[in-house]
Amino acid sequence: SLKRNLKHLDKEIKGIEDRLLKLVKQDQQQQLTLLTSIPGIGIKTALFLVVITDGFSKFEKASQLCSYVGITPTIRESGSSVRGRSRISKVGNKKLRNLLFLCAFNACKHNKACKEIYERIVTKGKSKKLALIAVANKLLKQAFAIAKSGLPYDENYVSVLANG
Repeated sequence: SLKRNLKHLDKEIKGIEDRLLKLVKQDQQQQLTLLTSIPGIGIKTALFLVVITDGFSKFEKASQLCSYVGITPTIRESGSSVRGRSRISKVGNKKLRNLLFLCAFNACKHNKACKEIYERIVTKGKSKKLALIAVANKLLKQAFAIAKSGLPYDENYVSVLANG
């Protein structure tokens, strides 16, 4: 009976996901297409990003979105004696943070900018998990930039600010 219940619940979840996708496609098809053009971000993550951020209208800066998700580093200090290791804040949406972390694995293989960040951090001797969190942060910033600009992903894009 438990297996039957699980099968039924899985079917319900699939139906809800399909309805959600249909609703978001009616309203935000352009953003879904743009977000899935980023190597490493799939339809589920793109869908979740659009829903959670209300079509990216809730945030003005990528840093605000990163803080909201909880993948920004926090430094633990107390006076001059206690200097703890910096960790991610984990304040925010756990489900989205998990999705981005899983997307980071794929992005390390297929997303040029993410691959560079990952390799740079690992060659410095930092842990691979820390590098993956940095990649997830980069993916989120790319998603924000693409959603706000309305331009599809371009792996050779160089910011005009980077040359200054």
